[in-house]
Amino acid sequence: MSSTEELPEIRLEDLSEATQKAVRDIGWEELMPVQAKAIPYMLAGRDVMVQSRTGSGKTGAFLIPAFERIDPEIDHCQVIIMVPTRELARQVAADAEKLARGRGLRSAAVYGGVGYGEQLRVLKEGAHLVVGTPGRILDHLMRRSFHLDKVRVLIFDEADRMLSMGFYPDMKALARYLPKKRSGYMFSATFPPLVLSLSRQFLNEPEMLSLSAGSEHVAETTQVYYEVNSMEKDRGLIRIIEVENPDSAIIFCNTKAQTHYVMKVLQRFGYDADELSADLSQSAREQVLAKVYGKKLRFLVATDVAARGIDIDNLSHVILYDFPEDHESYIHRTGRTGRAGAGGEAISLVGVLEKLELKAVAKRYGIDMERRELPTDEDVQAVVTERVTALLEAKLRGLDNLVRERMERMMPLARNLGKSDDELAVIAMLIDEYYQESLHAAPTPDGEKKSSGDSSRQSTGYRPKHQSQGGRGRGRRR
Repeated sequence: MSSTEELPEIRLEDLSEATQKAVRDIGWEELMPVQAKAIPYMLAGRDVMVQSRTGSGKTGAFLIPAFERIDPEIDHCQVIIMVPTRELARQVAADAEKLARGRGLRSAAVYGGVGYGEQLRVLKEGAHLVVGTPGRILDHLMRRSFHLDKVRVLIFDEADRMLSMGFYPDMKALARYLPKKRSGYMFSATFPPLVLSLSRQFLNEPEMLSLSAGSEHVAETTQVYYEVNSMEKDRGLIRIIEVENPDSAIIFCNTKAQTHYVMKVLQRFGYDADELSADLSQSAREQVLAKVYGKKLRFLVATDVAARGIDIDNLSHVILYDFPEDHESYIHRTGRTGRAGAGGEAISLVGVLEKLELKAVAKRYGIDMERRELPTDEDVQAVVTERVTALLEAKLRGLDNLVRERMERMMPLARNLGKSDDELAVIAMLIDEYYQESLHAAPTPDGEKKSSGDSSRQSTGYRPKHQSQGGRGRGRRR
């Protein structure tokens, strides 16, 4: 990464009058910290990676300087913003409309899961700024709905979530449509190895700007916690994994019995998981470690003693299923991720009493701890819907003409299916099987998938809350 001289912060009064008016018209009286720090780099055309949480004002941090870089006389896309979900695309586009009001600048939102008609119309009018999901942007480029040859600014918003949604192959394919001379900016809450790999492919000697804890360096490990009822931890863990979609993780438990139970829960939900505990024979332990070091295992469930001495490269997550018995163990566990310049995430599942212990650890070691709401069934369903839509649309784009012609035979059946619950179940089964095969193996930097392990372990993935999952959680609702 570049070590160019740090730029001073900017004030609202330092921006153009048009920008000041637009900002004040939507109720902002001054720039937020992430805006004051990041905007100077973007105006200077210096590629930058900004580490900042949601709600910090990052949307304004890239929209404000983006509009400063647009020439309204050129009716072509000059700024392209990639986001992970249709909801965020709509939100960013709405903010862009407010900031562009009265300036003769046009913006468009494009995303999958909906028809092309309205999107084609706004693109044909010559949108200066286009925000959308990578898959649908790629669709439009392949249809020649618009072109990127005039693009001056490329922006990734929530880059870590984009990769967790499965967009890496689309982003890689999209690169060939971009002009070589452009500015690039990446915003992400975390910078795990895959995100750093993405930055090297799309940005030119980017500088790192972190807003974590008021410092300007990569916060190597993001520390978060979820409050979870002790009787619902297994369900909570699955929801978190479905939403977060970690590349790789060690999941720590305090006992051998708990380690075995958590591994079985993960396997029954279709995840590639194995365990390390004192009960394993030496040969079994060596087999597990061979998968770990060969990067053929996504989730390792372990006790502190069993995991002693294990060092996994590019580990994106550490999950504390059980809170450790002493504070030093918390530091040892979470220190497994966020190494060698890459970011990582440490997630703790805590009950009421464990939360008090966690706060004591945070106070003792000066840790900035982020609380997150446990995902609901609806949250998981929304994420999975967007993810599987992106995967299926990407698969459709990759079909050759012969396969598309053959596929026409199935169109009448596809139109008729879904008219009864039994037919809907057939569709749901096929989609779920594809989702399991495509996503429940960990992604790698080259966009391929790691082996998802023994296919006999694969199940039907995330289950409705009325179904049980065996073990301690049997029969309870989430």
